[in-house]
Amino acid sequence: TSITSAKIQVNGVHLHYQQTGEGSHAVLLLPGMLGSGQTDFGPQLKSMNKQLFTVVAWDPRGYGKSIPPSRDFPPDFFERDAKDAVDLMQALKFKKFSLLGWSDGGITALIAAARYPNLIHKLVVWGANASVTQEDVRIYNGIRDVSKWSEKVRKPLEELYGQKYLAETCEAWVDGISRFAEKSDGNICQQFLPDIRCPTFIIHGEKDPLVPQAHAEYIHKHIKGSRLLLMPEGKHNLHLRFAKDFNREVENFLR
Repeated sequence: TSITSAKIQVNGVHLHYQQTGEGSHAVLLLPGMLGSGQTDFGPQLKSMNKQLFTVVAWDPRGYGKSIPPSRDFPPDFFERDAKDAVDLMQALKFKKFSLLGWSDGGITALIAAARYPNLIHKLVVWGANASVTQEDVRIYNGIRDVSKWSEKVRKPLEELYGQKYLAETCEAWVDGISRFAEKSDGNICQQFLPDIRCPTFIIHGEKDPLVPQAHAEYIHKHIKGSRLLLMPEGKHNLHLRFAKDFNREVENFLR
């Protein structure tokens, strides 16, 4: 089944998305920081079951091909993304859908599931956190300078954005997400977790260098009835590195 690519106007911006499959179960893939459907979800768009699922991968505003506008990080950027994501799926005429969120996209998915409980069928998050600690800020500052990233990670994003936009947006992201650490509990979306009612599956790579395991355990503890899977060899991008295992686990959960 081919992958179609299009733009649709949502909340005053033109959001880019990719869509594949003709299954009755709609699934939205939410990318991480600086991510897009293309860069973050190749193996999912290609290999998820096209008979069971209709898979949509979006580029949040200011990311991927959803430019303009340029990406910015106001205090409510996660809530803004959550509203954009849900409104996109409604604009595409999906009445109910599941969310698969990676990293920043996982945070967005948690907020969306809590805020729009009647629309969300099931939820899968990995590499997400509900708060930002001083230790997290130290980790984020370690990736602030994109010229120090490995070529493998940097190159596709440079091709997508150009060097200047990539470097400036990454710095703006580090500043934006670090601001959460200034709150007493570093809260991003902790208050939303008890409101999540849909079946929830949390996956965490035990070798994730960006998100300590305590974050996954916190989310699991505060979402009633959620399930936690630890992948011993998984890093932050476990859905790309171990795509076959990841897709199988997720499809079994979504069935």
